[in-house]
Amino acid sequence: MIPLSRPRFRLLLLALVVIGLVAGVLGIRSELSAADNWRTAPRTSMGIAPKATEEPEPLVHVYAARTVKWRGWFAVHSWIAVKPRNAVTWTTYQVIGFRLKRTGTAVVIQDDDPDRRWYGAPPALLAELRGPAAERAIPKIHAAALSYPYPHAYRAWPGPNSNTFVSHILRAVPELQVELPPHAIGKDWIDDGDLVGWSESGTGAQLSLFGALGLTAGLAEGLEVNLLGLTFGLDLWRPALKLPLVGRVGLRDAPVFGE
Repeated sequence: MIPLSRPRFRLLLLALVVIGLVAGVLGIRSELSAADNWRTAPRTSMGIAPKATEEPEPLVHVYAARTVKWRGWFAVHSWIAVKPRNAVTWTTYQVIGFRLKRTGTAVVIQDDDPDRRWYGAPPALLAELRGPAAERAIPKIHAAALSYPYPHAYRAWPGPNSNTFVSHILRAVPELQVELPPHAIGKDWIDDGDLVGWSESGTGAQLSLFGALGLTAGLAEGLEVNLLGLTFGLDLWRPALKLPLVGRVGLRDAPVFGE
């Protein structure tokens, strides 16, 4: 194998970034094609998750989908769904900004299909936790949702928002060793305005200035730099580039664990 010189390595890295951006832009457009009008956009199940009545084992799913209209070019909305052992319904946990004025809280916990389109945009399954690990995690997820520090606040940028909420749960539940994608704006808002905290996966540390500027280093996350809410990074554990707008380019995170 011929080692790459530094200029060649830089050229290769630049080419990968450009290819990733082009592919990502094409993918974004296809994901947003059904979400031009949020009032009529479909909210149907995508059939990713098993029906609760057909799966007795406990399950936890973490999802993300492009946000509505032009915001979808930059960011995703994330949520968590759980199904306890022998439950006949799934329960979803998420923050929805427009619910704040209507109900006084942005936190929404309800029985629902876990894998609905987010106003036309198809969801991606980021992680699945099953079996005993899921059984341990489910009550912790509920407790973390109830302890979310910002139920009466919502800001699309830089947070707190729906991704801040899910990130709060990920940090509080060690069984969920998963990270939100780089275009989950708001994920880097650390609770209580702290400047330093654990990374989402619990395998590293994070420095963040109110979600707008920061640095994350961890075994699962690799190295991430947050500039005004836009994340650039490199994952060496499962090789991939992390880019704003397009998300992850390379090997995907392992979506199933805890069996």
